[in-house]
Amino acid sequence: MAASASPTSTADSSFGALPTESSERKLLVCRAGTVEYDEAWKLQAELAETRGQDRIPDVLLLLQHPHTYTLGRRGTEQNILLSSAELRRRGIAVYRVDRGGDVTYHGPGQLVGYPILKLPAERLDYVRYIRDLELALLSAVRDLGIEAHLQEGFSGIWMGDEKLCAIGVKIDARGVTSHGFAINVNVDLGYFAHIVPCGIKDKGVTSLARIEGKRVSMARVEEAAIRHLSRYFSIEASRNVRRGTLSRLLSNGRTTVEDRDRRLREV
Repeated sequence: MAASASPTSTADSSFGALPTESSERKLLVCRAGTVEYDEAWKLQAELAETRGQDRIPDVLLLLQHPHTYTLGRRGTEQNILLSSAELRRRGIAVYRVDRGGDVTYHGPGQLVGYPILKLPAERLDYVRYIRDLELALLSAVRDLGIEAHLQEGFSGIWMGDEKLCAIGVKIDARGVTSHGFAINVNVDLGYFAHIVPCGIKDKGVTSLARIEGKRVSMARVEEAAIRHLSRYFSIEASRNVRRGTLSRLLSNGRTTVEDRDRRLREV
């Protein structure tokens, strides 16, 4: 899907010039901690619906999940190698979801990001959005000192033939994105041994901790992701918000832009 990229500006130009103009668009960043997958999925749906109605600005959810396997629209259950009984014994939840892609794992030590963005008309293209995410996250990983790359014919961020960051997204009819990316930071890679990750049989999976040979600061990875997603999508990450703030914004269907901005200032 995506061509390999080098650390130079030439890599960015492969998919168009990197945005440099300032934007009035705001990005609310919510670091939600550990959230059950179904709860986060429902929250995404509510946020996407509300964002599509222009009642809230763009949102980036950053969180971790308990042990979970998800199957995308093209996923096959044969790519989960454990029986239902064994999944229950190990405490691994399984969900079939409405993102693109096949099967992946989410769990402790993995940074999951769900950008809820209303894409402008010039960026409203499924493949373009995936490639924009790839380049933003590639820049974030390189900012951490990891010489990762893109892989010809595959989505995500790679180290050699091992995937470091998986991407699976949805764009609805109003151009609002959901689902997103998962960066393996300090995750237990053993859980990937029980699936065919992304349905790819001849590639592996790695993590920042494995590459670095030590635990990596999750907060540092979060900051790099926020910085480069904001830069690449020309959105100002204006503040961090609590989950309760998002819930209050969602609960009032008559919230105006002015009311919303006033409430955010009060939090």
